[in-house]
Amino acid sequence: MTLIHNKTYLLLTILLFITEVLIAIYLKTGFIRHTVGDFLVVILIYCFFKSFFKIKAIKLAIAVFLFALCIELLQLLNILSLLGMENNSIAILLLGSTFHFTDVMAYAFGAIAVLFIDLKLIPHGNY
Repeated sequence: MTLIHNKTYLLLTILLFITEVLIAIYLKTGFIRHTVGDFLVVILIYCFFKSFFKIKAIKLAIAVFLFALCIELLQLLNILSLLGMENNSIAILLLGSTFHFTDVMAYAFGAIAVLFIDLKLIPHGNY
């Protein structure tokens, strides 16, 4: 893993972050908030790391998916209550508050989508 500066991935990171913020602010319920947001957050994290590190696409996609899966498992364990942070809106926004199997599916589809896009559509995506 080599340190780099990739403007394409950095721009994608910024655009995805803005999209996620807009979803969080304006959509409180529904498919886009709960499923598309989870799908996009995996792509956001992937693009963030690709902005700064030269890393193989498959390794990063798996790592990001496993990270998202860990967050979802922490929700299953009700980590925010265990830490006394169940009323902290920032912690709830960042970590989520409830486990849903559909979230795991959204993370998996996000990882598969970004891997496909990176390997098939972006030149030199598979460092």
